[in-house]
Formats: sequence, C-alpha cells, structure tokens
Amino acid sequence: MILAIDIGGTAVKMGLLTREGCILARREAPVCFDGYRTPILTTVLREAKAFLREQSAQAEGIGVSATGQVDDRSGTVIGTNGAIPGYEGTCFQAALSEEFSVPVHVLNDANAAVLGEAYIGRGRGCRELLMVTLGTGVGGGVISGGRLLRGRRGLAGELGHFSIDRHGIPCTCGSRGCYERYASASALMNMARSAAADPAEVPDGRAFFRRVAEGDPVLRKVLDSWLDQVAAGLIGLGHIFNPEMILIGGGVSAQEDLLIAPLRERVLRGLMPRFREDVRLEAAALGNDAGMIGAMKYWLDREEEA
Repeated sequence: MILAIDIGGTAVKMGLLTREGCILARREAPVCFDGYRTPILTTVLREAKAFLREQSAQAEGIGVSATGQVDDRSGTVIGTNGAIPGYEGTCFQAALSEEFSVPVHVLNDANAAVLGEAYIGRGRGCRELLMVTLGTGVGGGVISGGRLLRGRRGLAGELGHFSIDRHGIPCTCGSRGCYERYASASALMNMARSAAADPAEVPDGRAFFRRVAEGDPVLRKVLDSWLDQVAAGLIGLGHIFNPEMILIGGGVSAQEDLLIAPLRERVLRGLMPRFREDVRLEAAALGNDAGMIGAMKYWLDREEEA
C-alpha cells in the first residue's frame, strides 16, 4: 500500500491506496485550526502517524500532493505568494522520509490532479491532456506524450498566471491581468456580487447557479461574461498545447448545462479548425480524490525512474 497525502490550504486529506488507485481507507484533518500557528508540516506528520497506527498499516512509500509551488527535486514548497503563513520553505520529502523511513515524492496539487485524472479518471488513455481547475484561483496541469509536464523544477503547469490584460487587475503574484483574476470561481462570485441588487442573495456558487437556472437575467449576463473570459484562456492554451482533451476541475465543474456545455461550445468555436479536430472538453471525474490518486501515481512513476 502507498500512503497518499493531499495538502491544501485548509485541510489535509490522506488515504491508503493500492497501486491501481483504489482507496482502502482515508482520513481528513484541518491545517488552519489555529491560524497556522501550528505549522502545516507538524499537522501532517501527526495525522499521518495516527492514521497508519489506527489502520495497523505499513506503507511502502508516500506520495504527497501539496498546494503552492513545489520543487519536485527536493520535495520543498518554494513559493506561495504569501498565502499561507510559515508554509514556504517546508520540505515535506525530507521530513516524511525521516519519520517513516520510506521513499517520499512530492508534487504540486494541480499537477497531481491531472496525473490522477490521466491514470484512472476522465482523461484515462489520453497522451495529450490539459486540465484547468477553477476554484479560489486557477490551477492546472499538462500531460504531454503520456507524461506529466514538469518543467525544470517541477513548476510547469501554473496556468493561472499568464496575463490576458497587461493593464488589468493586480494579481497576488505581482503581475497584472493574470488569467485567474478573471477566470477563477472567486472572480465569478466577485462579479456576481457587484452586479446583484442584493449581494447577500448570492452567498456562494450554489446559490449563484440556482439563481441563473431560475432565470435571473442579471446573473445570466454575469455568467456569460465570465464564460467568455474562461474560454479565451482555454482557446489560447489549446493553441499552445494542442490537447486531445481539456478537463475542467473545481466545484463549478459539476454544472454541466450552465458551465461545461456552453464553455465547450465557446472553446470549439474559437479554436482554429485543425486544433478543434477530435478535441473534447469535459468535466473532471475524480473530484476531491484526484490529488491523492495523482500523488500515488507520481510516487510510482518516480520509483520506476529511479
């Protein structure tokens, strides 16, 4: 069995997985319970030890999916844009390897998600796969030639931070007009609350999509404008990577009729003719398990390379 750990900004999820991606047991715990005064690494180590003890299990290795920019050569978080206090510089690989005496491999959470989807999810069998996750920000990952596109330090796939308006909205990364400032689920909700007569009527994404489905013309216009922004970025990425499939992740991807279908139509219409041939745009399938499954698959791949 392989212990897969998926570390986010609010919680850590972990599971015991078979090499085929079957989750035999799982555990989840908060990481921001005291405003990060307890380092995330401390929480991860504590929860992993308790999990293995409760399951009476011995893992042959540990795969870690971690939020932030991760140097996959050392398994260290090297960038967060200051989003999580005390997190940058955390070396999960060394700490977990020392604690459990097994091989450990670490990668970014968005890269883990696309790897999981390519392994047993909606992208299974795809050799050229592009995944974009629409959440608080915009994450992403790329499978090229059947393998994860890692870049020099494992940082490839930062798809939320190319500029679509160089004079646009300032971004936390220090640039302006980044894709995630216009295409994230957070951007959608900011647009909705600005347009709504009473912002309290759209407290979250579920309420927003419910109101649109009920025929709210103002919020329908907001959604159409947001979809245009999301599609514009995907069209550009489609021309860069020429994928056979584009996967959309994040909670909003459950909205097939209101999001996936109209987004598919916009993207296919915008791609140049030869680029749109045989390309599919679909919702990701693995949900919150994608990171754990991808972390496990990454561990297998790195061990195979060794």
